[in-house]
This record gives sequence, C-alpha cells and structure tokens, in this order.
Amino acid sequence: MALVLSSAGSTPPDSDLVNPPSDSVSAVSFSPTADILAVSSWDSTVRLYETNAQGQSQGKAEYKHEGPVMDLCWVPDGSKVISCGADKAARMYDLATGQSSQVAAHDAPIRSCRYVPQANGSGFLVTGSWDKTLKYWDLRTPNPVSTVTLPDKVYTLDVVHPLMVVGCANKSIQIFDLNNPGVIFKSQESPLKHQTRVVSCFPTAKGFAVGSIEGRVAIQHMDKDASSKNFSFKCHRLPDAPKAGEQVAVHSVNAMAFHRTLGTFATAGSDGRITFWDHENRSKLKTLDAASLSQNPTVPTPPSQATPIVSLSFNSSHSILAAGISYDWGKGHGGNTPSTQTRVRLHMVKHEEVNPKNRAR
Repeated sequence: MALVLSSAGSTPPDSDLVNPPSDSVSAVSFSPTADILAVSSWDSTVRLYETNAQGQSQGKAEYKHEGPVMDLCWVPDGSKVISCGADKAARMYDLATGQSSQVAAHDAPIRSCRYVPQANGSGFLVTGSWDKTLKYWDLRTPNPVSTVTLPDKVYTLDVVHPLMVVGCANKSIQIFDLNNPGVIFKSQESPLKHQTRVVSCFPTAKGFAVGSIEGRVAIQHMDKDASSKNFSFKCHRLPDAPKAGEQVAVHSVNAMAFHRTLGTFATAGSDGRITFWDHENRSKLKTLDAASLSQNPTVPTPPSQATPIVSLSFNSSHSILAAGISYDWGKGHGGNTPSTQTRVRLHMVKHEEVNPKNRAR
C-alpha cells in the first residue's frame, strides 16, 4: 500500500508509527537520504518504516538480532542500516537485497555504534561496548582494524567528523580526533555530578552536549579559547519553576538531537517531554509536554503517568522529529508496568521550535 499525499495548505497533525515494536524502543534514526525511519527495540528486532510529511507511515522491512537491540545508525547514502545489541554483535541490513549480516563482535553487549564517513568516499564503523573497548571496522573484512581500551563501559557515543565523544561509566568522557582514531585525544570527567546518559556532538564538530540522569545538560566547547562558553543547565524537572520549599521531581535526560543547519537542539527525558534549546543564546525555545505528544492531546497527562522518551531523530529536512516513547528501565524491572505504552511519535516540526533567537553580533 502506497502512502497517500494530502493537499497542501495546513500543517498535518502529529501521529504515531503504525505497528510499533512489542517491547521498549532503544533507538530511532532517520535515513540521511529519505524519510525512512529505523527503530530498534528490546524485542530483538530492527524495523524500518516509510514515513511522509503528512505523518503517514507504513512498515517497510524488519530483521532480527539474537538479543535486545541497543543502538543503530545509517551509512551516509542511506543504502544500509547498522545495529548493535546485547547479543554482542553488530549487524548490517542492506535495503536493496533485504539481507542482514554480522559485521562486528565484542566480548560483552555492544551499547553504541556509528558509521564514520571519510573524505575519500570510504568510511568505517565504530562500536562501543560494555567490555570497555572501542573497535573500528572495515565492513569489507571480518576483523577489527583497531581496538582502543577505555577506562570503563561505554554508555553512549556520537560522531561528527572529525570529532567523536564517548560517554563511559563513572562519568568518564573520552574524546577522539578521528583523523587519528587509534589514540584518545582527551580524557575528562563529565562536568555533571551524576551518571552520563547521552552525548551529542555539535553539527560543527566544535563541541558537544552531555545529558545526565540528574536532569541536567552540559555544553562543552573543544576550543580552549571558547571555554568561557561552557555551561550547564537544569531541565526535565517538574515543576519547571518551583516555589520555595516545593518538592521537585528530577528526570533523566535520555536523548538529544541537533538541528544540523540551525545548530539548535532538542532534549527528551523520562518526564515524557521534549524541549528545544538555543545553546548559543542560552535560551529555551519551546517545550512539548507529555499531553501534546500523546495519542489524545486534548486529554491532560498527569506527570506521574507520563511515559519516558528514550530516543530522538530529525529527518534529513528537519521537518519531522521522531520520538521513541517507551519504558526507559530507569526504575528497573519492577517499573515496567503493563500500562506503559511503546510508541514512536512523529512530530511535525514548527519554525518557532528550532529557529534560534536573535543573537548579539
């Protein structure tokens, strides 16, 4: 069944993906060349969906791992998607052939993966594992090209060439210059007090953001001369503006996504909200609360009943923001109640949500 285009004029409403995973979402990622969304899940599957600007979606393909899938990424031309997971393997799915094959392995679950393009048109895969190693792979050969030992388990990593940032356990942040990928360029401790949940590189590769379980984000610049621009801020806390003595509920920052041309970014948390930020101007642009992201936005969603958001991804034109909404395992096995929903929301991005505020020249 083909997706149907509606007449132009009005902004289509947000919508949910059809036939979502049967267990928690771990990652969502749009193809860099088409509105095809890849979704990985704890149900051991990766699903691909065709989407369009009207918020319609339909399943396109599906393949399996031998355990929960923890992360995924695309190759630059959108011809293949790569995923990794608890089965200690990374797999590559070819959209043209409909076949998947193993392309990487570790001694423990692989938490994160990214494909690194190079100027000569080639590229390589990087995988980060709970076995405390980072491995680089030429997808044409079965063995890693290089292995880097890290101080602790990998929790998150991101790449905007030539910058790679790896967030490890015990607040360790490892920074790499991918022109020399076999050597750690800089090791530092997270500027935040608690466990790192997510890192995301600036589109310019001139810095990165760190999100933690304490409801904070830190902005870090690579240039020492720009260190005065480093700062951290509170977010994903309820209420937003507490009165004196009022108890504040602190939620984990689970995901971040940068607008690749405007440089603004979105954060999402276990409070079920998405907030857009202009870090250059140190300002909040817009917040989408749990009710506005629900299947029935007219019905208020009590904060205690909001489902966490675990992953974000803009499509290539930045007109759609996909949000993986499901249990984030922040409260252990007992917190995963039967009433917890698993959904992927397609949010139609508005200009005021991502356009930077006026900046001093």
